[in-house]
Parts: sequence; C-alpha cells; structure tokens
Amino acid sequence: MGHNYYGEPAWPNDLLYIFPVVILGTIACNVGLAVLEPSMIGEPADPFATPLEILPEWYFFPVFQILRTVPNKLLGVLLMASVPAGLLTVPFLENVNKFQNPFRRPVATTVFDWHRGGPVVRYWSNITN
Repeated sequence: MGHNYYGEPAWPNDLLYIFPVVILGTIACNVGLAVLEPSMIGEPADPFATPLEILPEWYFFPVFQILRTVPNKLLGVLLMASVPAGLLTVPFLENVNKFQNPFRRPVATTVFDWHRGGPVVRYWSNITN
C-alpha cells in the first residue's frame, strides 16, 4: 500500500539519463541567453578618467588598511605576515592547557577578545581618518 511497483525504476534511469539532460539543457539556455542578450553591469568604464581615491576589492581591504595606517612599509608587511603566523601558533600554545573554562584559558580568551575588538578599532580608525 502506498508503493508503486509498476513502471521504470528511478535508479539508474532517472539519475543517469534524465538529470544530465536537464543539467545540460539548463547550461545551454544560460549560455544562449548570455550570448544573444548580454546584460551590461553598470556603465562602461572610461580608462582615461581615474577616481579620486582608488579602493581595492573587499577581500584586499584589510591588507590595504594595514598598509595605509602603518607608516613604514616593511613594518606593514611584517605585521600582515605576523597575523596568520600568530593564529597558527594559538592551538599549540593552548594544547598545554586542558581546561574547558574560558577564564582558565588566557591565550584563547585573549585571541577571541582581539578578534571581537578588532572591527571596533578599525571602525573607529576609519572615522577619525
């Protein structure tokens, strides 16, 4: 009761024959629409007009802010390299301490506090600059 024992089985017929046809048809429709009716994203770029302040993409923005706020470029590069190096050392430092209580794990608590306080400091430095 409630089961259909007639017809074709779903495996392998549906998964091996119908699904690839649907996926390839969807890709073909998307490619066809992109070729026949391309949509413009914004206005075309003018290579001879430079904006007043060039900002990087969002994933380079923390690096850009570090290099902009630190006066010495070598110090800025060392500071950028020290962030992942410091984060890689935290598990090894915390491996010595087996406590679950956050107040008895000072390294992890300090890293967490710096992680939470960093955006506030960066927000404040953007307001003042």
